[in-house]
Amino acid sequence: MSNIKECLVCKKSSVETPVTKFYYQESEFYICPQHMPTIIHNPQELVGLLPGADTLTAG
Repeated sequence: MSNIKECLVCKKSSVETPVTKFYYQESEFYICPQHMPTIIHNPQELVGLLPGADTLTAG
């Protein structure tokens, strides 16, 4: 995992926008507020960006 803190989806860094750290499958990732709803409501959109996203279901 890189030391760069950037949104998993849009790749904006923590210098450009606030990002929140989250943990999944023993790894840490970052996501910006604009894309936080994606994890909650449309996790299928993270396929290819988040390992194992194809097994996630909307909450």
